[in-house]
Amino acid sequence: MSSADDGVQGPDGQSSDIVIDAKGLSKSFGGRKVVDKLSMQVRRGRIHGFLGPNGSGKTTTIRMLCGLLTPDEGEGFCLGFDIRKQQTEIKRRTGYMTQKFSLYADLTIAENLEFIGRVFGLPDPKKAAREAIERLGLSGRKNQLAGELSGGWKQRLALGACIMPKPDLLLLDEPTAGVDPKARRDFWDEIHSFAQEGMTVLVSTHYMDEAERCHEIAYIAYGHLLAQGTVEQIVAQAKLSTCTVEGEALSALAEQLKHEPAVAMVAPFGARLHVASHDAAALAALAQKYAGARTWTPDAPTLEDVFIDLMTRAQDNYQ
Repeated sequence: MSSADDGVQGPDGQSSDIVIDAKGLSKSFGGRKVVDKLSMQVRRGRIHGFLGPNGSGKTTTIRMLCGLLTPDEGEGFCLGFDIRKQQTEIKRRTGYMTQKFSLYADLTIAENLEFIGRVFGLPDPKKAAREAIERLGLSGRKNQLAGELSGGWKQRLALGACIMPKPDLLLLDEPTAGVDPKARRDFWDEIHSFAQEGMTVLVSTHYMDEAERCHEIAYIAYGHLLAQGTVEQIVAQAKLSTCTVEGEALSALAEQLKHEPAVAMVAPFGARLHVASHDAAALAALAQKYAGARTWTPDAPTLEDVFIDLMTRAQDNYQ
């Protein structure tokens, strides 16, 4: 793994802080364009969140970036290597954790990692396995069969397998789906530890709290990149005004507000309603119109508000 002071060689042979540089990537399956002219950059030593609904093209994009799929259009460099022509070099320097647990259920944690070490041709697979086990807190379970592990421990094992060859880039495809909150938090603590050591991480997720732990995020829906930047930048760019509504008959109010042209998003949050608009004046007028036995309190827009708004305005490419 590169240290924080090492540079990635760009296509011109110069040191670069850009680890992933994709321009106009497109990919179709069965006549349907899954990724459409996507461009993005990921900087070295950063955790870059990749968000979007199921079927939005996140996995396809990740596979193009690491050389597992060839784009139909566009170009890109990953770790300074051409994603079309130098896939082997990219794979050697990249750890890729898929959505589905793919290690051997009938082998122990230690046996799985030693096997992975031999596959990667590491000089001392047993030592590499021990180091991964110790780093990820798996010592007490090293002799447990992988098939008997809970979801959180399986994810730790899969992460251990990814980091054994000390990659420069870690690609994580929804790594904490179905994992309990404590295990998710522990997993993310490790991710931040890797980034501090100079590893670059691109991680797809559905969880807003995980998105907020990333240095930068990109939001993709139905093959189109809709937003990219820091959390603060994306929230600011959305230009949403929001109110929290408390009081009576909120379900009925939500249905009424869905038919108001000025309302960009309305969503229940417990015993409250969150309403957003791109027109602050129009939102204030709605607060007066639908006041009744309710309290409308101006609120700051959240990342979830922004993503719901983006998703509402996105066009489904299955249709």
